[in-house]
Amino acid sequence: MRSGGISVHAVDVAEGCPALGLRVTLAAIEESGSRPVAEGVIGPDGTFDHPVVRGTGIGPGIYEAVFHLGAYFTAQGRPGPHFLDRVPFRFTIVDAAEHYHLPLKFTRFGYAVFRGV
Repeated sequence: MRSGGISVHAVDVAEGCPALGLRVTLAAIEESGSRPVAEGVIGPDGTFDHPVVRGTGIGPGIYEAVFHLGAYFTAQGRPGPHFLDRVPFRFTIVDAAEHYHLPLKFTRFGYAVFRGV
């Protein structure tokens, strides 16, 4: 059985490489507002290495991952202003024992993010 958690794998498909250094923030969305859960950057293998990957601090509820693409493009030496800046992805965790994988594939002008396996 897989353990709970939220993992992210980010690929810059225009460059054909992992999105090394891409900043990712994760928040729980609650009635009183958002509560930060995780923040970090994508590593050399394209993954987000944080305790939330193993389920730490994750329960049922609504979450929002924000991918800071504008800052990533600037750090890569691509001139701005950027069409995509901060890209939010809101999703619901029903069963915290399940693992939720979020693959992000993007270019400077578009992206796809979904629940993977």
